[in-house]
Amino acid sequence: MIIEILYIVLRFVLLMAIQVLVLNNVQLGGIINPFLYVMFLLTLPIQLPKLLLLAIAFVTGLTVDVFQNTMGMHAAACLLMAYLRPGWLKMIAPRDGYETDASPGIRKFGLRWFIVYCSVMLLIHHILLFNIEMFRFSEFFNTLTRAILSSLVTLVLIVISQYLTSKPTDRNLS
Repeated sequence: MIIEILYIVLRFVLLMAIQVLVLNNVQLGGIINPFLYVMFLLTLPIQLPKLLLLAIAFVTGLTVDVFQNTMGMHAAACLLMAYLRPGWLKMIAPRDGYETDASPGIRKFGLRWFIVYCSVMLLIHHILLFNIEMFRFSEFFNTLTRAILSSLVTLVLIVISQYLTSKPTDRNLS
């Protein structure tokens, strides 16, 4: 239990460092912003109590807000994603349900399930984040394009990092 908590804290620190030191300075084509830090929230244990999940999401988003000076935009997007996550996990649950200690991941549930899970959560996060940033309905299609492209790039980064951090013998490639 303590080792799992330490692992989660280490993953938080590592993903925040990558986001703040590297990815905050990346803007592909002027419209694509990768947000790898969201992987932290996506890979938290499934059975985590909802209130704790919301608190962790708020702290995660607020940490990015502090470094990007974005006044709560990431905190709001992370909170919405964390609020909707249990319902989405219930909708895409395997026939036998989830194990009590399961965390979403490619090696546990397979590539197809993981992409479906992450893509919806990333779109929710990015659409809210970019809509708060623009705050104009006249920029709707520009914002939607930005959210979709940024979600795709973030999804690719998350899948790559999942393969880099998973054990080769445990991977489920289906």
